[in-house]
This record gives sequence, structure tokens and C-alpha cells, in this order.
Amino acid sequence: MHMRESVECVVIGAGVIGLAVARALALSRRTVLVIEKERYIGAHTSSRNSEIIHAGLYYPAGSLKARFCVAGRKRLYEYCAARGVAMKRIGKLVVATDETEIPLLAKVMAHAEANGVDDLELLDAKAARTLEPAVACVAAFHSPSTGLVDSHALMLSLQGEAEAHGAVVALRSEVASGRVHDAGGFTLEIAGDEPMTLACKILINAAGLYAPGIARRLAGVPSDSIPHDYYCRGVYFTLPGKAPFQRPVYPVPEHAGLGVHYTPDLAGQGRFGPDTEWIDGIDYTVDPKRGARFYAAIRKYWPGLPDGALQPGYAGIRPKISSRDEPAADFRIDGSERHGIAGLVNLFGIESPGLTSSLAIADYVAALVNAPAASSAPPVRARPAP
Repeated sequence: MHMRESVECVVIGAGVIGLAVARALALSRRTVLVIEKERYIGAHTSSRNSEIIHAGLYYPAGSLKARFCVAGRKRLYEYCAARGVAMKRIGKLVVATDETEIPLLAKVMAHAEANGVDDLELLDAKAARTLEPAVACVAAFHSPSTGLVDSHALMLSLQGEAEAHGAVVALRSEVASGRVHDAGGFTLEIAGDEPMTLACKILINAAGLYAPGIARRLAGVPSDSIPHDYYCRGVYFTLPGKAPFQRPVYPVPEHAGLGVHYTPDLAGQGRFGPDTEWIDGIDYTVDPKRGARFYAAIRKYWPGLPDGALQPGYAGIRPKISSRDEPAADFRIDGSERHGIAGLVNLFGIESPGLTSSLAIADYVAALVNAPAASSAPPVRARPAP
């Protein structure tokens, strides 16, 4: 039997962003249904990352990435501490492995300061080795506010609070198509275990890698408001046995990613990655051969890496909305000022630091939705750099 249902708000996607948004809307007394096509929450980018709570060092000043990362990090530490979600403020080292990289370190530090990260400390090689005896570098800086979070525990907590305030999460439910009504509101055709037609007044597209594709399925959304989607895979290799470092160690950043860095998990097991590989579709295969190029990159800062030590781990995909030849795009959180449709918010390109930013992004989306009129919604454009 085909059902017809109606609900005030629909959130598409039960990753960390969708669940955080659902919680924020439920807390503001909205009736919320979260639609997720997979069998469990956080099946894609939310559970295939390094689980790092980023300080906000690298993003362009005034960008949404910089603003939401710094605000989101503070919110996330408070949230996790108050609710017993496993996290650890562990700090990280960013290292220069030869003299030519020292100006890059200084540049990143100045940039971070412009973003409101005011606790970085420049270290010489000896001071760096005091923190991490196994590290090889000529200089480094320490970021004490970087941390680790158990992303799955965070998502379960967000889901639990959303549900405690009346939200419902429907798994194995995929948006097959939809349309925008001239009079306002939306109709969605849901495929899955229980196909149904779903009407709603407010629609939040938080589908991550699938967000541009979902937007293209909604008749009435202007196609020029939907970015092209690109996929950039990153693979991780794990390091069995004793961990070489206590905290994350990063080389100075490179173009599409942050270099092959070391991250411990909350249990203290170490892994290296992610690398960057532009691919055509969503494919989480880890090619063991990619490990070969990890060795030289890692040995620049950890000469002690034994041959053959790395094991293929897992892969994640960055939901990019800029190509490999373009500068990295900022987050896009598109309200009616972007596409002209009341009640619709499209979230595009929410890659790193999306996990760190999730609570700040959710507050922002809720403010957009709850603003008395579109004119008084917060402007979505990033502030220009000071």
C-alpha cells in the first residue's frame, strides 16, 4: 500500500550534519523526519575520516569553513564533555622537514591567527622532539586545541537528542524524486522498504556526497544553483603494533589535502593518510599499491618507519564542489537568497572540517529556517577577510 504522509521538516541524510540539523530543528520545536537511504546512520563521509577535531588553521580567513570550524570546535568540546561522548583534546604537531618549509610554517601560523586560533606555539627541532621523540624535523608548531572525537558516538548522541524531542529517523528510505510547489512546500517520492509520498514545508538537503544529485532530482530547483559534484578519495593505511607518536603529526599542507599525516585513534592505534585521488564515482576500494608512495612521504618526518609495516585501512571520499584544477571551494549553505525557494536549504561541499563544524552549521541552518522572514535570515555569504 502506498502511503501519503506529511511532516513539517524533512532532513535528507543521517550523517553528522543531517543529525545535528535535525537535533537543532527539533530543539526549536519543529516536527522533523530524517530520511536516510542506507541501513545505518553516518554510512559515508561521517564515518570515513580521521575523526580529528580541527583547530581551524588552514581555511581562508572569513570563509564559512574558517568561521564554522572555530565556532564548531568550541561547541563540540562542550557538547561531548557534557554528554560523555568520547573525545580527547590531544594537540597536534605540524612539522617542517627541511629549511625551505619553515616560511610555510610561519605562513600557516599567521593565517590561523587571522581565523581566531590564538594558541599556536612555534618550536625548534629540540622542543618538537621533547613532545614527540620519534619525530624528524627542523622546526614545528604545536596546536593544543586539536582533538579526536568518536564520530559514531557523537552521531548516536545527536540522534538520541533529536528523537527525545520528537524527531524520527527513517533508514533504508531514498528520495527517488521530488518537486517544489508554487504555493510553497515540497512533495517527495520515497523509495525503499515502505514507498511513500511525503509532503513537507521545510526541506534540508544534507546528503553529503549525494547532495548535488538530490538537488537535481527536485523539480523546480534552478539548475544553475546546483554545483557540479566531484569526488576526491583518500585512503588510510594502518600501522599495527606500537604507535610512534602520541598525537597527530602533519607535514606542511599541500594542494588538495593536508599531506599524508599520522593520526592515533582514541584507542591509541596509529594510521597514516589520507592521500588524494580524484575519481569518477563513489568507490571505497583501497588499492594496497597506493601504500608504496606513503613510505617516502612518512619517512620525511618519521625515518623509523619499517619496510612493509603499513596495512591497507579504509577509504573516504571528500564531497568536492570544485575540480582538481580549481581552488578549493568553501562550504555552501544555500537558502532562498541563492535559489529563490522558501523553506529549502541545500548543503553542498561539506567536506573537512565538516565534522568539527557540525554543531555550528546546524545552528546556522536552524537560524535560516526559523528566521521570521527570508529578509532577516543571516546572510550566507562569508565575511570578507579583515
